[in-house]
Amino acid sequence: MRALVQTVSRASVTVDGEVVGQITDGLLVLLGVTHADTPQIAATMARKIHELRILDEERSAADVGAPILVVSQFTLYGDARKGRRPSWTAAAPADQAEPLVTAVVDELRARGAKVETGRFRTHMLVESTNTGPRTLLLDL
Repeated sequence: MRALVQTVSRASVTVDGEVVGQITDGLLVLLGVTHADTPQIAATMARKIHELRILDEERSAADVGAPILVVSQFTLYGDARKGRRPSWTAAAPADQAEPLVTAVVDELRARGAKVETGRFRTHMLVESTNTGPRTLLLDL
């Protein structure tokens, strides 16, 4: 599982002209799932995201109650080492990935995080204003 975590002053996801998720002063998490991922890995990723000391003064979303916007992003597993056309074979198929993305979201919420999401299997317009900027790639 991979997560690209960014500190943002605002972030939103729009699907077909409708804003389906938005936050201010929190974390935007682009989340990718691969074939070997499990519910246990999802729980570990949620804990890592929630407790990641990436906010001002080395604080975490857990410390300050910062909201988190989670957006499924299979392209985090794209491989463009050969040629110009990326391969997506390392990304888990949607039927496998969706429940694991949901598991990360559910675990974050169980930890007390305010979580917004994108919409799985749709074309999403993701907008964000990064602060810092601080961007970290978590790879479990």
